[in-house]
Amino acid sequence: MRFLLALIAALALLCTGAAMAQPVGQFPFALTREGQMLGAVAGEVASFKGLAYAAPPVGPLRWRPPQALPESSEMSTAYDYGAPCLQPSMPAAREDCLTLNVFRPFGIDGPLPVMVFIHGGGFVTGTANDPLFDGSRIAQAGLIVVTVNYRLGAFGWFTHPALSDGGGSGNFGLMDQITALRWVHDNIAAFGGDANNVTLFGNGAGATSIALLMLCTQSRDLFQKAILQSVPGRALLPSSQQAEAVGRQLVAALGQAADLRAAAPARLLAAEQRLLEKAPRSFAPAIDGNLVTEDIAVGFASGHESRIPLIIGSNDDETRFDSELEVKEALSSAGESADALRELYPNAAKPPDVVARFYTDKVFAEPARLLARLHAATGAPTFRYRFAYVPEAGRSNPDEGHGRELQFIFGAEGVPGAGIFSRRDREVASRIRAYWINFARSGDPNGAELPHWDAAADRDHLLLIANDRIASGDDPSAERLDRLARESEK
Repeated sequence: MRFLLALIAALALLCTGAAMAQPVGQFPFALTREGQMLGAVAGEVASFKGLAYAAPPVGPLRWRPPQALPESSEMSTAYDYGAPCLQPSMPAAREDCLTLNVFRPFGIDGPLPVMVFIHGGGFVTGTANDPLFDGSRIAQAGLIVVTVNYRLGAFGWFTHPALSDGGGSGNFGLMDQITALRWVHDNIAAFGGDANNVTLFGNGAGATSIALLMLCTQSRDLFQKAILQSVPGRALLPSSQQAEAVGRQLVAALGQAADLRAAAPARLLAAEQRLLEKAPRSFAPAIDGNLVTEDIAVGFASGHESRIPLIIGSNDDETRFDSELEVKEALSSAGESADALRELYPNAAKPPDVVARFYTDKVFAEPARLLARLHAATGAPTFRYRFAYVPEAGRSNPDEGHGRELQFIFGAEGVPGAGIFSRRDREVASRIRAYWINFARSGDPNGAELPHWDAAADRDHLLLIANDRIASGDDPSAERLDRLARESEK
């Protein structure tokens, strides 16, 4: 019944012409370039799901830069998520997947700050449609939340000479993200959002994407703040030659010389899976000389990134090693002896714990500190954190910590990937979410009734979010990270 009333009201607004003046307010309705969108309301939040921001990248548009949709005056309902982008082990995934979702407070006029979330998943898995990423809790605080799907795996990061006619080769997933940000810039006012107050946030591959967008001239004016959660800031990106070599392997795995854009998606996924089994990082952003011109750490060291307010940090236990084989492989690639690692982590009781702590520091904690220092040196407000809180129900046997902070930021409970919080868990989640929201509003995470968060500046300060406290102060891991930094720079 509520939907019917909203539809009748929206139609009435169209007939009177009032929708052009204020497409939001009493009804979940927005007028975009691509058409008139009618959303759904749940509690205090209106949502618009499955909004296409580019033409379907299928057939002749596969492995081409995202193309604009035609203008339209038709009305569409936006109640359901679009399909996730193609990836292994997700039957609902489709190649036609360039959609985004908008969550906004219902009945509140703008312009409101905008937070755009870019999901992780190693550039081969994940979706903005995950129930964990429902933006309602953040929207209730008076913000707009946008979550974005982008091409993954072989469909998003395939480089091959045969694609040179398409205006671009490889890095299609990054092109999708830029196109989604342009869509936000052009359309978010229709949802009550402020196109000049946009904050990007994401973890893992999402954070890597945001760091690259900070270095990319094509996206520089499309957002004003960034939050990098668990970004592997020293990771080396493949060169265009390395990416092209992977592309040739994919074509060889297909076992055909036919038109690549006509190949069945299932065959491409199967070939992609065979490559990923041998090399899990086969598909990722590559240095193409256009969108991506340098590694993240190199770009930040040169001061090439956007000088915008930044939150950056990592989790205290990003990974776990459960098998003896995993421990041996990690030790062989660590460049440190087992005895040396035990000296670094005297409180870790077992070899898997020692190696996991080393991996967390080497890949995430030390690079986050490096990027924070480099960015603060440009004069941009920079805030560093370490998330060491474990939900009370999981402390006896904690799982891998990578992405653990996401449930606290979004506030989701009882959905896949998110358990039920205790009262203490909810208190911590409320504070973390408040930091993120304050930052999106003003570029400063601090606010009333929150422990003060010192800016990074030239000090080794961070906000430590631990089981027993949330406090800003000196990094207790500084000496260990100094040693890792010296080793990384040799």
